[in-house]
Amino acid sequence: MKLAPMGLRQFSRQWRSAGIYILLSAIGLLMLLPLIWLVSTSLKSPTENIFQFPPQLFPRQPTLQNFVVVWQNNPFGRYLFNSILVAGLTVGLNLVTCALAAYPLARLEFRGRAILFNLIVSTILIPFQIVMIPLYILTVQLGLRNTYLGIIFPGIASAFGIFLLRQAFKGVPKELEEAARMDGCSELGLWWHIMLPSIRPALATLAIFVFIGSWSDFLWPLIVVDRREYFTLPVGVQDLAGTFSLDWRLVAAGSVISIAPILLFFLIMQRYIVATESGSGVKG
Repeated sequence: MKLAPMGLRQFSRQWRSAGIYILLSAIGLLMLLPLIWLVSTSLKSPTENIFQFPPQLFPRQPTLQNFVVVWQNNPFGRYLFNSILVAGLTVGLNLVTCALAAYPLARLEFRGRAILFNLIVSTILIPFQIVMIPLYILTVQLGLRNTYLGIIFPGIASAFGIFLLRQAFKGVPKELEEAARMDGCSELGLWWHIMLPSIRPALATLAIFVFIGSWSDFLWPLIVVDRREYFTLPVGVQDLAGTFSLDWRLVAAGSVISIAPILLFFLIMQRYIVATESGSGVKG
C-alpha cells in the first residue's frame, strides 16, 4: 500500500518535467522563428509573395539565385574580409588588454585597488550614445577616420571583460601562484604560463561576446566610415537595401551571409566553455 503514493509522486514528477521540456521547446521554437523566416525569405523565388497571409514559412520553389545576385552585384567578399579583420583584431586586443588590466586587480595588492575596480565597472552604466560624439571627435583628431583602426578603436578594451576576467583570476588557487614564484617565474611569466591557461573558459566566453558585438556592430562603423572599401557586413547589408530598392529577398540573402560566420564561430568556441579543474595541478 505504501508503493502507490510513491508511484503517484514519481508519475507526477515525470509529467511536470515533461511539461517543462515542452514549454522550453515551444519558447525555443518561438525564438527561432525570425531566423527561420529570414532563411526562408532568402530562398524564395521572385514569383512567390513574401507578404502573403497566411504566411508561407517554407518556399515552394527554393532557389539560391538571391545569394548569387547579392554576391555578384556587391563587394560582399570585401565586406566579409573587413568584418573578419575587424572582429578578429577586436577580439585579440580585447582579450590581451582586459587580461592585463584584470590580473593586478585580482591578484596584486596596491592602494586604491577597490576604488579603481569600482570606477571601471561603473562605466558599464554609461550608454555608448553618450560618449559617441566625443569618441568620434577624438577618432577624427587622431586621423583614424576611414581606417580599420578607427573601427576597432572603441572595442580595444571593455569594462565587462575586465570584470569577467578579474572574477576568473580570483578563482585560481593561490598554490599555483606560489609554486610558480618558488620556481623563479616572473610576474609576466606567471600571468602568461599559469594564469591565462587556468581561465581559458572565461577567455572563450569573453571572445564570443566580443566577437558577436564587434561583428554585429552597425552604428559605429556607419559613423566612422563612409568609403565602401571599409564597410563591414552590417553596413553593407544596409547599403544593399538601398541598392536594390528594398528587395527583401536580396536583403534577407545578405543578412544570412552576415550571420553565418557568427554561428560558425560560436560552434567552434562553445567546446572551450566548460568548467575546468583549476586546481588539478595542486596536490593535497
